[in-house]
Amino acid sequence: MVTGTALEAELRRLAGSVPDPELPVLTLEELGVLRGVQMIGPGRVEVELTPTYTGCPAIEAMTADIERILHEHGMAEVSVVTVLSPPWSTDDISAEGRRKLAEFGIAPPRPGAMGGPVPLTLTVRCPHCGSAETELLSRFSSTACKALRRCVTCREPFDHFKEL
Repeated sequence: MVTGTALEAELRRLAGSVPDPELPVLTLEELGVLRGVQMIGPGRVEVELTPTYTGCPAIEAMTADIERILHEHGMAEVSVVTVLSPPWSTDDISAEGRRKLAEFGIAPPRPGAMGGPVPLTLTVRCPHCGSAETELLSRFSSTACKALRRCVTCREPFDHFKEL
């Protein structure tokens, strides 16, 4: 028999494995938006999500994907609730998530940018060649949480996941 704690852990693993709809290279767990999974009764589960920013349009797709995968694994009732406090920050992205962003060609946010000392330089390294010589092309890219930059060295454009 699966205990409540083991079942919650398995349901969290399943919900956390859902790819982010805007950055499918990352899972919701790696992005850090999955905040909790609790059994609230037999066949009933509540999942807590924190959007990357208030009004994030991807929250609807995340909710539908979580509901689908948990229904497929025997949960009769899945409730996904939005939790705004504490707010999500780029510090919530896992080390694996940062590695995947860079591998995908998106400059990840600096780790600890929100909780530590402010760096003296605001260098954004090119995810293609590693050069620190980059320039801002647009404060916004395909989503509000990314900026569009170009590397001065290799001339390749790339997205930068902004620190929030």
